[in-house]
Amino acid sequence: MTSIREAGAIAKKQLTIRDLHWPGVEPHLWNRKAHKGFTTIPKTMPLILKAMDEITKGAPVSSTYLTLWCCTWDNSFVVLNKPQDMADAAGFGGQRGVHTWATRMKKLQELHFIDIKPGKSGPMSNAIIWNPHLTLRYLHDQKTPGLTEATYNALIEWALEVGAKDMTDPFPPLAAAPVAAPAAGTVVTPVAPITIPLPLPLAPGSDVPPPALQGQAANVPTASDADQKGCDL
Repeated sequence: MTSIREAGAIAKKQLTIRDLHWPGVEPHLWNRKAHKGFTTIPKTMPLILKAMDEITKGAPVSSTYLTLWCCTWDNSFVVLNKPQDMADAAGFGGQRGVHTWATRMKKLQELHFIDIKPGKSGPMSNAIIWNPHLTLRYLHDQKTPGLTEATYNALIEWALEVGAKDMTDPFPPLAAAPVAAPAAGTVVTPVAPITIPLPLPLAPGSDVPPPALQGQAANVPTASDADQKGCDL
């Protein structure tokens, strides 16, 4: 596992080597500290995208997922008010482009890479992106078809190399769903606890919850194919 000090030393060494081979190129390079319009991604993203495409073979979702990620403001949240733009960016053109994009979005939701909520733009108005490392750990625990041991093990190894502990650390505890406080003077009648079913059943003996239940109650609405509104760029 690479420490912060080691990472800094590696970056400095690489910069020295880069300047040796390509001196004076800084003005011609893209630098997030100098240019606006950037997002933060895990260094393991190539293997994350590879894994999700292996799971969804025949209807790959990686371009849809990466487009969605690039529409965030480092808050894992996207307003879906520009469906045509998002479909085009994901590689889906033509008359059925938005429809294809919407089906890929629903597949990402089914696999718990994202969640979708309705709003002013219709059934598919807002999206949240769950931690993909936790999602893939859950899918691996479920023995999801298509997710190979080779890809999953490579992801763990890469995560360890870059210090991404969320591939090995215990899962965060589940948080109780928020309950509004009663108004002053209101008589509160006790009610039976509500059981919220898991979006997917846990494997026998598993203690790995799906990401949709990590930090909030599960709520997986169904998104329609029509009247979608895309990314708040």
